Amino acid sequence: MAAAMNWLPWSLLLLSLTCESSAFYVPGVAPINFHQNDPVEIKAVKLTSSRTQLPYEYYSLPFCQPSKITYKAENLGEVLRGDRIVNTPFQVLMNSEKKCEVLCGQSNKPVTLTVEQSRLVAERITEDYYVHLIADNLPVATRLELYSNRDSDDKKKEKDVQFEHGYRLGFMDVNKIYLHNHLSFILYYHREDMEEDQEHTYRVVRFEVIPQSIRLEDLKADEKSSCTLPEGTNSSPQEIDPTKENQLYFTYSVHWEESDIKWASRWDTYLTMSDVQIHWFSIINSVVVVFFLSGILSMIIIRTLRKDIANYNKEDDIEDTMEESGWKLVHGDVFRPPQYPMILSSLLGSGIQLFCMILIVIFVAMLGMLSPSSRGALMTTACFLFMFMGVFGGFSAGRLYRTLKGHRWKKGAFCTATLYPGVVFGICFVLNCFIWGKHSSGAVPFPTMVALLCMWFGISLPLVYLGYYFGFRKQPYDNPVRTNQIPRQIPEQRWYMNRFVGILMAGILPFGAMFIELFFIFSAIWENQFYYLFGFLFLVFIILVVSCSQISIVMVYFQLCAEDYRWWWRNFLVSGGSAFYVLVYAIFYFVNKLDIVEFIPSLLYFGYTALMVLSFWLLTGTIGFYAAYMFVRKIYAAVKID
Repeated sequence: MAAAMNWLPWSLLLLSLTCESSAFYVPGVAPINFHQNDPVEIKAVKLTSSRTQLPYEYYSLPFCQPSKITYKAENLGEVLRGDRIVNTPFQVLMNSEKKCEVLCGQSNKPVTLTVEQSRLVAERITEDYYVHLIADNLPVATRLELYSNRDSDDKKKEKDVQFEHGYRLGFMDVNKIYLHNHLSFILYYHREDMEEDQEHTYRVVRFEVIPQSIRLEDLKADEKSSCTLPEGTNSSPQEIDPTKENQLYFTYSVHWEESDIKWASRWDTYLTMSDVQIHWFSIINSVVVVFFLSGILSMIIIRTLRKDIANYNKEDDIEDTMEESGWKLVHGDVFRPPQYPMILSSLLGSGIQLFCMILIVIFVAMLGMLSPSSRGALMTTACFLFMFMGVFGGFSAGRLYRTLKGHRWKKGAFCTATLYPGVVFGICFVLNCFIWGKHSSGAVPFPTMVALLCMWFGISLPLVYLGYYFGFRKQPYDNPVRTNQIPRQIPEQRWYMNRFVGILMAGILPFGAMFIELFFIFSAIWENQFYYLFGFLFLVFIILVVSCSQISIVMVYFQLCAEDYRWWWRNFLVSGGSAFYVLVYAIFYFVNKLDIVEFIPSLLYFGYTALMVLSFWLLTGTIGFYAAYMFVRKIYAAVKID
């Protein structure tokens, strides 16, 4: 499950970090010091494409292989991302130049790709695959120089330098397919300050590549595996004909440059976003809109409530009050337990579990402790935290279940521990079967799947039971009014009280506050970009919590005023209304931003999107439900009930 999700947000306190650089992070690993001519190992991570969403390991294509292939031991996050880090035959020495070197094959014996291999390489190039390498844990990047001034007469064009992660496997031109078979590595080092009698040490601070396609006839190789590159633009690119065998050389060159960039800042190149201003604009716009609406809604609700409570509490007007309509009239039914209380409490327990996990993950990430340099750390942390947060989810579900007059606490605990995780595991397992069929490295290996099941049933399930036991034993929530034995008849409701209309109305404000950030999250997930603006994400999350809470309170107030006391399920569904807009946006993003045409990549996209929407609905629905529950208890505690 190569495309995995790290969701929603956290930070006002450390706002200054996002002001100076949206890419603040703690480096996370100790620096490696190199001496002159020390070997710098180049490793391969995977091949990726935003068109297929299926990562493949490096040696799935007929690249040159070392004498012994060694795979790095990987953490859970790396496995789920589809990373398969492996050694390569590139020989790179610290601060040692190489003009041109043949990677494999000899001067009189180039590499021959069979028809099947040629067809596979051509297919990967047409699918727009990128190759990802790392040197000293730094990912390779391709420099893109964009001219911001379009006036052709202006000689002083401003160059906007951006970096593309990885390098393109090849390119197409006039229906012909060409392979990038020569890599020009440009590595930047920072010379460390040493005492006079000590040898200089160097640290790698940037890793760039210029991929080139040079046909066999234009590369002159000698017996020592050295080669001579053609001068100027005289050479032709190396074509790959998928219908026949192809002969070629895989070559590379190495160039070193000294840099002022210090080791602690070396990831800034990859993490710095050129469009930070749009985040600030989005945040300020959302804050203004949300707090303006909060003020208006609060004034209206508070004034209306005070008036209501004052009227209801006038003892001499009791007869008039009883003839009116209003939320006090349903006081005997407002806390009547809903249908399926076990499922409701289980879903809300999973929502609390998600909320706690997201809160901690994004707060820690905002502090810089889950840097991309710690590869896979974000997803590993999210998985383990979700398991351990089961104790809080179980506690809240158990207490709510007892409040709703539930008795079968063991069954309720099992439902809480398995309902949401079971749906997630089921969808992921089905998608994984399709990825297995494509032989992609994104498929979770069977031992990892067994390990995840052991974590689920060995860590999460017992913790949920533990939390549920103590939550169920605790005093239930104190409802301020008694429930009548006979349910009150509910009058016919207006059209705008329809559940779907409520979802549409309630979801638009929270979604509007976060959709700009959602675009960048989608780009990170589906287009293999780095996302590291967790300071902004934290602010967006705060806005999301505020807007979900206030919309939920308004919706439940209108529902009770309409004398409809069945608010439990409705409020949970309506509060998660922004998830519907996330689904609509995901469809829009698929149609307009991604170039996916095949069935399995489309299935993966919508499968993972379904998981995102479900998780987001649980999260926002839980936030809204608890805000509304507190509100309802508060207003009914404020009126005199005979």
